[in-house]
Amino acid sequence: MRVIVVGGGVVGTMHAWQAVQRGHEVVQIEREAEARGASLRNFGQIWVSGRAGGEELDTALRARELWERIGAEVPGLGFRANGSLTPVRTDREYAVAEAALARPDAAARGYKLVTADEARQINPALRGAFEAALWCERDAAVEPRTAQLHLRETLRATGRYTFLPGREVREVTGPGAVRDDHGDVHRGDAVVLATGAWLSGLVRELVPDLPVRRVRLQMMQTAPLGERLTTSVADADSFRYYPAYKSPALDALNAGQDQAPTAAAHKMQLLMVQRRDGGLTIGDTHEYEHPFAFDTLEDPYEHLTGVVEGFLGRPLPRIRRRWAGVYAQCTDTTRVVHRQQVADGVWLVTGPGGRGMTCSPAIAETTANELGW
Repeated sequence: MRVIVVGGGVVGTMHAWQAVQRGHEVVQIEREAEARGASLRNFGQIWVSGRAGGEELDTALRARELWERIGAEVPGLGFRANGSLTPVRTDREYAVAEAALARPDAAARGYKLVTADEARQINPALRGAFEAALWCERDAAVEPRTAQLHLRETLRATGRYTFLPGREVREVTGPGAVRDDHGDVHRGDAVVLATGAWLSGLVRELVPDLPVRRVRLQMMQTAPLGERLTTSVADADSFRYYPAYKSPALDALNAGQDQAPTAAAHKMQLLMVQRRDGGLTIGDTHEYEHPFAFDTLEDPYEHLTGVVEGFLGRPLPRIRRRWAGVYAQCTDTTRVVHRQQVADGVWLVTGPGGRGMTCSPAIAETTANELGW
């Protein structure tokens, strides 16, 4: 079988991975010289802890298993089973963490409520003030800026994979066939359009009423911390954002403990992961209304700096990079992904939202199974 994958981000690359692993030939087409969207502008988290139960959690857990397996085969991914800690400071935050432990799927997520001292044994860099922390053993991380590069190196070594950058696919020309802006037609037994947040052009022509929206966020990365941050770190505002924490205790938190004004205005939470070079990737904000701002705002960065310094008990290293990114999210946020046959032999796979990095291996595996690869 010959598979054409359109899109060089992590969802597209994982579809290429699945096809090649199953013995097929793959041509992957990317409109940029390299993927430049949400697949790079993210935390690199394999984030199980906050996922909704049912299909979303099952997908995240399967993806976590696949990431570990692929990471053993592709060391350059930088896969590490680092887990996560969410420090809590108030009784209401503690109650939400307690409620999470009462979930029937708490054991599958690796939840444990630990004291502040126990949290510091797990992650000694957390020297700041907090009362306890929710530990999630199943969370993990990879290096988002280089993951696709290393995956493609391994795919090329099979002799059954071709990467074509700098080409925008403009037209479906027939069953399993597309034409790019160089005028070349690429034919296969199946075409997967994994175009991420690029929802205009061909995608809009094929699906005018696509139930997917775009979301913008701001993030930053620091100089090396100078010590290991042994886990990913979130703050209690993440309880408000992730569906796993829905409970009467969360209702009480929302009713009785306001977010900081900047966090509320920008729909913020703290997520933080250490990169291989020792720097910290820190975010994030959420903007849903179009048209998006074209500039990045300083107030969210100042807020995040204060939260991180409170947990670390020390000044944040110098900020080296600031950026904004855009990802695609199903308008029905309970859906893991939008997967649709849009023409004979052509399927569109998009809209995983902030779950793209986490869930991409399992999303691609499901596509491959459903299409009979």
